[in-house]
Amino acid sequence: MKFVMTQAVCPEGMELLKDTADIYVADDQDPNNYLDQMWDADALIVRIAKCDGHAIEHSPNLKVIGRTGVGYDTVDIAAATAKGIPVVITPGANNRSVAEHTVAMIFALSKNLIEGQNEMCTGNWEIRGAKKAFELEGKTVGVIGLGAIGRETAKICRGCGMKLAGYDPFLEQEKIEALGADYYENYEDLLKISDVVTIHVPLTEETRGMISKRQLSMMKPTALLINCSRGGIVNESDLVEALKEGVIAGAGTDVFCSEPPRADDPLLTCPNLVLSPHSAAQTREAVIKMAQMCVKGCLAVCRGEKWPYVADKAAYDHPRWAGKDWAQV
Repeated sequence: MKFVMTQAVCPEGMELLKDTADIYVADDQDPNNYLDQMWDADALIVRIAKCDGHAIEHSPNLKVIGRTGVGYDTVDIAAATAKGIPVVITPGANNRSVAEHTVAMIFALSKNLIEGQNEMCTGNWEIRGAKKAFELEGKTVGVIGLGAIGRETAKICRGCGMKLAGYDPFLEQEKIEALGADYYENYEDLLKISDVVTIHVPLTEETRGMISKRQLSMMKPTALLINCSRGGIVNESDLVEALKEGVIAGAGTDVFCSEPPRADDPLLTCPNLVLSPHSAAQTREAVIKMAQMCVKGCLAVCRGEKWPYVADKAAYDHPRWAGKDWAQV
């Protein structure tokens, strides 16, 4: 069988394909640029890359698409499902890494670490008296989205002595309160009372721009906003304006509408903003778990087994899957 990869996965993931598959590593985020290689590909593995309907349509042998992560907004799921091509994802593999990264951003902002270091290195020792740092104990963290990563983030924050407020339209009040969080039916009400807001939802038509100028104006002027989920959930121009005008005190983002951002992107010079290059899930441990889980899933699908961790199980309703069994994981 043949595996095409937009980028190579880690050695631990590549080892699983040894003596099993022919591998073509494109080092190119768009499969449309190497359709000659896609023509006979059994599997495509994407990392921070896209796979649109055109690439799927021109890959007649394609049996599976693998995504080393849980988000899949860069893959045309509808086009894949229509052809019976499961899109393998890796839920749970990076939960702890993203949660820790989120909390690291909260600490960096609450202690004014970035500005403190930058100013000290220019000789401004008096930045120590900026009075921007504050303690997290007793503060309220509002968690928007209480899936696996949101719950892990909430657990760490609670361990720091923070109070929890939770919003998730897919969880009942009892389940949110069982996590030790106050339940909010409307996320805008959560914004108003939170000292820190952290976002853990997928990018969908419903969540796109859910934090924009109006919502930012509802937050406390002392509040922090963290987005380690997906670019596009927070309106970037509105965030820049809010930070420059002091509508909120600070923000952290690991994700961007355009990745990588342009050199002249206003986010890169915005005050009180901590940035990272979509690296929250890129710890050594998470990278290995995601790669191995993705490869194992793709191999199972290529063998004709119904791998359970896919973006849309409706792909298995296609006639090509008639009579096939579920994989044993």
